[in-house]
Amino acid sequence: MNEFQGFTKVCKYSNLKEKIGQRFIVNEIDVAVFKVDGKVYALSNMCLHQKAFIIYDGFVDDGKVTCPAHGWQYDLKTGIVAGGIKGLDVYEVKIHNDDVFIKVFEKKLNW
Repeated sequence: MNEFQGFTKVCKYSNLKEKIGQRFIVNEIDVAVFKVDGKVYALSNMCLHQKAFIIYDGFVDDGKVTCPAHGWQYDLKTGIVAGGIKGLDVYEVKIHNDDVFIKVFEKKLNW
C-alpha cells in the first residue's frame, strides 16, 4: 500500500453522515471531515475569524461549510473564504474499501 504513504486512517466511510462534520486529530493537526454527495472533504478545523476549532460543527450547503459561530463560509474543495481570500488548509483524502485516509501537512508560518 505504498500509495497510502503519508496518509493516516481516520474512520470508516460508512460511519460518515451526509453533510454532518466530524473532528479528527491527525499528527497533531485538527481536521474537519465532511461527506457531501458521497465525496469526502478534509479541511483545517480552525476558523480563521476567531481561531476556534469548530468548523466540523458547521452547516454544509452549496459546496461550502459555514462556521457555526459567526457565519464565515469556506469552500469545501479549496478552503477559500467567500471573496477569494486564502482560507482553510485542504487535505488530500483517499478511500480504500471502507476506510478513509487523510494526508495532513504542518502549516509553515513565515514570520
